[in-house]
Amino acid sequence: MASEEYIIHTHGLVKRYGKLTAINNLSLRVPQGSIYGFIGPNGAGKTTTMRILTTLISLTAGEAYVAGYSVLKHQREVRRAIGYMPDFFGVYDDMKVWEYLDFFAACYDIPERERQPLINDLLALVDLAHRREDMVEKLSRGMKQRLSLARTLAHDPEVLILDEPASGLDPRARIEIRELLVEMAQMGKTIFFSSHILADVAEICTHLGIIESGEMVAQGTVSEIRQQLMPMREITITLLDRVDDAKEALMTITGVTDIVDLPNSEKRRRIKVSFSGDDAGVSEMLQALSSRAIPVVNFAEQTHDLETVFMRATKGIVS
Repeated sequence: MASEEYIIHTHGLVKRYGKLTAINNLSLRVPQGSIYGFIGPNGAGKTTTMRILTTLISLTAGEAYVAGYSVLKHQREVRRAIGYMPDFFGVYDDMKVWEYLDFFAACYDIPERERQPLINDLLALVDLAHRREDMVEKLSRGMKQRLSLARTLAHDPEVLILDEPASGLDPRARIEIRELLVEMAQMGKTIFFSSHILADVAEICTHLGIIESGEMVAQGTVSEIRQQLMPMREITITLLDRVDDAKEALMTITGVTDIVDLPNSEKRRRIKVSFSGDDAGVSEMLQALSSRAIPVVNFAEQTHDLETVFMRATKGIVS
């Protein structure tokens, strides 16, 4: 059965092509209303998973549900609940922009009298109203991506499943796509998208799933993923002097596992503290230094970016 807590939910998902196992026992949990980034190396199984969820290919074993519907038993209902944007444009160059959206709205049985207001709203949302009479072939790559995104919204789906929506775009177009995804999430849509551009994922996602070789390596909120894969926190402290006293004070704090010296300037000393505790423990560290009047110039925790977390999660890349 599908979980009411998750709008996309798979259990033991398997997809084989002959002797090749593309997806192996994948359990995916996408909370309703989230922006879920699905990341992994090339060939990890991201696109295969998305094609199963969109009913384009069948699964070999396991279960998969979207918006409460089984992708095996309720394919029509799943297709009504989702807006799917594949990793290629999927636009028809011999149509005008408004005709392209009108065609897809008709495919979803939207009455003709309702289509023009809908098209106007969609073009305004993706900032293409001024290009409505242009031929699709005249649009830039970024505009075609935005038009494809507008198409996925024609039938007002609950879930957007987007395969590499920012692939190949210039920085400005990528920012525009990111902003659109956030805006659609604010409209109540659940966004499930794959990407290899980790900066984009880190910028907007509430949840992450890291897949490699068809298996889920880690998933959860961004902070949960960081904690799971990088459990040790690193805090850099800059001092004027009394380094030995500082080390002695810090080693009394529960969770401090190691203290190492860093390169120093003539007037300042730097140390790095490895710490496994919570924020209250970090505050206790600072209080311990302050209570001994140790001259602290800077006290900062190193934040691991998503690239570091990704490298730690995928096999054979880091020790």
